[in-house]
Amino acid sequence: MKVCIVGAGAIGGFLGTRLAARTGAAVSALARGATLAALQQHGWRMQERGSLLRGPVRAAAADARQLGVQDIVVVAVKGPALREVAALIGPLLGDETIVLPAMNGVPWWFGYGVEALGGGALQSVDPGGAIAAAIPQRRVIGCVVHASSEMAGPGIVAHRVGQGLIVGEPDGTESKRLRAVALLLSEAGFDVTTSTGIRRDIWYKLWGNLTMNPISAITGATIDRVLDDPQLLEFCTAAMGEAAAIGARIGCEVGESPEDRHRVTRKLGAFKTSMLQDVEAGRPIELDAIVTSVHEIGRRVGVPTPNIDILLGLARLFGRVRGLYPAAAA
Repeated sequence: MKVCIVGAGAIGGFLGTRLAARTGAAVSALARGATLAALQQHGWRMQERGSLLRGPVRAAAADARQLGVQDIVVVAVKGPALREVAALIGPLLGDETIVLPAMNGVPWWFGYGVEALGGGALQSVDPGGAIAAAIPQRRVIGCVVHASSEMAGPGIVAHRVGQGLIVGEPDGTESKRLRAVALLLSEAGFDVTTSTGIRRDIWYKLWGNLTMNPISAITGATIDRVLDDPQLLEFCTAAMGEAAAIGARIGCEVGESPEDRHRVTRKLGAFKTSMLQDVEAGRPIELDAIVTSVHEIGRRVGVPTPNIDILLGLARLFGRVRGLYPAAAA
């Protein structure tokens, strides 16, 4: 099986190294810069539990035409880069190629097939539907990553915690191709769950990330310090209540209370969110997939979101001041 990782960063490298080292898949990478050079020289590498896991890279290139058609394309780029990436990966896609997005927040395909959202693109994550035109939903198997890793250097990942993956067809069917993807990921050593409600799983993870990511990015605090602040905790609880109400309108019910989720989050300890890591590295923040999308969906289904709106305004201005989020249109 031919697998290409598009975006060999913290999550892409985590997935790519496991697949290359522990399965018979031929794992390639679409990458650039220092990451590309490291992959070409050293192959896939990941620090895990005090040891270095290595796997062969079938090919690594900055041009998708050099890699050819794949069986599975894992898209693990940050949200702000997806529009550009979608326009470049056409040479990887054959008639039966599966696209597995391993990304944070609400994906570009989320609104398609959801009656309450009009069954179309969300402007916050796919303005004009350009991404969906390049990567239509029929190619997609949804994926939720419950793991944390970071880059230890160009082309080398440090896995911190978790190895859970949830995969599912957007239409909820238990297809042959879904079973094949789940089997491959299981062979790589991931804890794989197949889901008949992948949007619900995406929304549940988002429900936890919605507040912790932008608050940690703005303040520079690890999540334990956010949870220890009574006023911030109250604010997070209120915003999560709004997101849960939105979820109930779109078939993504949340079966826990915010307090339940806070207890789970606290177990992670002094943890840096992905958005805080992006701020510290000077990378664009994934605000639209994690917060703006929730704001948009709330408007479309008639759920007031005063706390989410405040959070969005603060995080957006924070990002613009630091050049990590696009400036407002003139």
